Amino acid sequence: MADVETLINPNKSLWEKGDFSRVAETMRQSGEELVASLDIRPGMKVLDLGCGDGTTALPMARRGADVLGIDIAANLVAAGNVRARKAGLDNVRFVEGDASNLTGIEDSSFDLLVTVFGAMFAPRPYDVAREMVRVTRPGGKIVMANWIPGDPTLVAQILRISAAYTPPPPDGFVSPMTWGEEAEVRQRFEAAGIAPGEISFERATWSFRHDGPAVELLDTFRRFYGPAMNAFEAAARNGRDKQLGDELEVLFTTQNRGVTTTIIPATYLKVTVTKN
Repeated sequence: MADVETLINPNKSLWEKGDFSRVAETMRQSGEELVASLDIRPGMKVLDLGCGDGTTALPMARRGADVLGIDIAANLVAAGNVRARKAGLDNVRFVEGDASNLTGIEDSSFDLLVTVFGAMFAPRPYDVAREMVRVTRPGGKIVMANWIPGDPTLVAQILRISAAYTPPPPDGFVSPMTWGEEAEVRQRFEAAGIAPGEISFERATWSFRHDGPAVELLDTFRRFYGPAMNAFEAAARNGRDKQLGDELEVLFTTQNRGVTTTIIPATYLKVTVTKN
């Protein structure tokens, strides 16, 4: 049975649902590629916020950074610590926490803060921006990877399709996809004290890889990715789960760029913020 905190925190419940590590296994190469672009240096203090089980945290630790991974999902924190132990990495650890309120993290603690499709899902986005800026040292950087609303590639379309099968969000809900809108991102970081010229954007590609057909990758999302799981459960209550499955199967198969394996690219917004 879920504990009280999970029941009253829908974001925690969403990401503890299923086993996101199974999805993360399809993302490892892209995680390595992103880390390679970040100029990680030995001894650098890094916070990986919304870290999952370490898709970017472990590669940063392998490059010599001192990495703290924070995630709201207890099962992913546990999985990350297991992965770190198996990799023999004592310079990375994972703890539970909420990106909207980084209680216990001192001001100006990190040279670099990275959040890859993580903090964007936390509630209260202005609080998230303020906390990210607060814990980053002067001269340090924040790098976000955020899905883009309306983008034609995989994840934005999974979330769009899934939303059509689920009940409307509660009043006051702010879509996580707004973190993929440049104007919204600027407003949030400027409200946290960042000068406009210290916020930059670029489009980049994140690929999902699976050693098998695209329908198997879809099955992984269906069984282990919280938003898709919720959509299938809601669709089933209305007898529409087959319709949802068919729609997603078309999406996955048409976007697959692999031949004997599955490679599906997805476009994201890379945000870089310098704190001066």
